[in-house]
Amino acid sequence: MDAIVENPEAAANSSGSEKITKVAVMALGGQGGGVLAGWIEQCARRHGYAVQATSVAGVAQRTGATFYYLEMARSSGSEPVFSLMPSAGDVDIVIAAELMEAGRAVMRGFVTPDRTTLIASTHRSLAVSEKIAPGDGRADAGEVLASMEIASRRLITGDMESIAAECGTVISASLFGALAGSRALPFSREAFESAVQDSGGRRAEASLAAFSAGYQAASAELAEASRNAGAAVPGALPAPKGRGSLLAGWRELESRVSELPEPARDIALRGLRKVVEFQDLRYGGEYLDKVALAADSDREEFGFELTREAAKHIANAMAYDDAIRVADLKTRKSRFARIREESGAGATDVVRVTEFMHPRAEEICAMLPANLGRSVERRAGAMRALDRLFNRSRRLRSDSVSAFLKLYVVGGLKWYRRFTLRHSVESDHLEKWLAAALNYSKGDYRLGVETLRARRLVKGYSDTHSRGQSKFAKIMGGIELVADRDDAAKWARMLREAALKDPDGTELDSALATIRTFAGEVETGETGSNR
Repeated sequence: MDAIVENPEAAANSSGSEKITKVAVMALGGQGGGVLAGWIEQCARRHGYAVQATSVAGVAQRTGATFYYLEMARSSGSEPVFSLMPSAGDVDIVIAAELMEAGRAVMRGFVTPDRTTLIASTHRSLAVSEKIAPGDGRADAGEVLASMEIASRRLITGDMESIAAECGTVISASLFGALAGSRALPFSREAFESAVQDSGGRRAEASLAAFSAGYQAASAELAEASRNAGAAVPGALPAPKGRGSLLAGWRELESRVSELPEPARDIALRGLRKVVEFQDLRYGGEYLDKVALAADSDREEFGFELTREAAKHIANAMAYDDAIRVADLKTRKSRFARIREESGAGATDVVRVTEFMHPRAEEICAMLPANLGRSVERRAGAMRALDRLFNRSRRLRSDSVSAFLKLYVVGGLKWYRRFTLRHSVESDHLEKWLAAALNYSKGDYRLGVETLRARRLVKGYSDTHSRGQSKFAKIMGGIELVADRDDAAKWARMLREAALKDPDGTELDSALATIRTFAGEVETGETGSNR
């Protein structure tokens, strides 16, 4: 299983509060999408649900996937009114039998961070446009995965095709198992398995084996991955390990967490672990100082939602992805163990690991001491020189001693991180964002919460980080324009959701244009000015 990432939003907005559950399945020819949709329908009907299932066939293998759509609701005497096709922002579960199909679901707005569980296979079936390119025309899978993580409430990914192939069947069976393991539908494992068994045929046994593998892959990592994502899930955290002085410092920080409002303590403790692992104990103290500012501005009547959101998003903002962090993760023993396991290597097999790197001038400049980095950034000639020197594709064999040592040395520069331009910039952004959110919360509590949530757009590194930061800045500008309105929180939420819907920001720009219209801002061709 590659990843299970959960992005929890307010419980009141989750799909569990909806009367009708809506499921979309996107599959290519020969992947058994119709069978998968039939299993889901059968399982729901056996549990007393009224179900409607529709499908729109694609043209052929890679010129269009077949789209299956199901709506279900518990039978209550009156006939529910179902829709024939999904609407953007109104789907609870999306199942994609290929990575780029999941990306298309995100682009079409079917995947939203407040409600959608996205289950996707990470294997690729190249599109015609990718095959006919003169060079390497493959789409950037990393970009698609990043957008899926940002856009979904819960993301479950893995190579479901390989799981199915090992069991001698098609991908629909392993995806059905992953759906069962995700707990996105209120049916038992036995109910899912019964639907597979009743399909009969020669492949029933193989389908059950693939189902079991998909189920185990999803359910085994669900709790652990949720903890890694900073989600508040039940269960005790593992005890920290280290020298006596370090453990004493950690216990002191833990005691400070207990002073926060009770609803925010669990996620604050997880956030504290994240920032301490990222840097050190002093950095953890700074994190708690910032969370305490939110707690001082919070109100019990709102369930301390401001503090909970602050604890989550401040931790993510402080534990940003820089070259030091990336190098550290790439040289960890646990990573090499995972690679060996996923590749199926035996104890005596030699595994070669190649790291693909493409550093830009901006990333190199960000690693310089803050004052020097700012000076270099202001000089176009210096930036061009850095770009010529470093901006090229590189392949490092991290299983070799020389390449591993290079990464290991960079990963060990935590002590230097505080002096870098990147840290200075990130700290400045964090302070301004948090101050704005807490200031808004004094007059409009919901607007303060939505301003905190806007920070989720800033993720990753390199181009991904730059695009997220650009969208975040636009949202903050839009929030400033509507801050005096009674419905400011609604518009802030709409801006965030628009930014999450498409990678190029078209919907966000449209939403901002609407805001400028009623906010009385006139477009001058360069910047807006108030009438």
